[in-house]
Amino acid sequence: MDTMAEQTWTALVVVAALALLAAGAWLFYRRQQSTRLQERFGPEYGRTVGDLGSRGKAETELKARESRVDRLKLIALSPAEAIRFSDAWTALQGHFVDNPKGVVAQADQLVRELMLARGYPIADFDRRAADISVDHPAVVDHYRAAQAIAVRDQRGEADTEEQRQAVVHYRALFDELLEVKTAAKPPLKPAAQPLEAQA
Repeated sequence: MDTMAEQTWTALVVVAALALLAAGAWLFYRRQQSTRLQERFGPEYGRTVGDLGSRGKAETELKARESRVDRLKLIALSPAEAIRFSDAWTALQGHFVDNPKGVVAQADQLVRELMLARGYPIADFDRRAADISVDHPAVVDHYRAAQAIAVRDQRGEADTEEQRQAVVHYRALFDELLEVKTAAKPPLKPAAQPLEAQA
């Protein structure tokens, strides 16, 4: 084999090796990305794969949700706001015991107000659920179940037990969203030095 052929052969081997390394790195990255999304979204990952029909489409959708929510200015509630919302929920539950009619719509409205106070945009339901799924994937199914019952309730098709279930589902999301700002702790005072050290 002459020198030119050897150099060509060596160049082909190097190019092939680099291509294999690049493909391996790409597959590793994709696997890491899938694992990260599965861990972050939990059951929502599988649901999105099922809805969109492929893992690639689902992962693109979930990453788009992350990007959208990352651009939001989500805030925790002040302690006073949290108390106000908690009191409103307690009153709502009291109304349900006395007269369940209309309480599902009130629960839906209170959850929307809480989402708005936290900084979530109040778009259509699917968008709200998608936004919630980014940071609260464990309760987004509660939101979907509550919404399905709320729609039936608006048509007069939900019985009292279904209405109760809707309120329970809304409560799960409400509790999850009721994050409160923690007050900054004052800096620790330095310990008093013994008299001997002061001398």
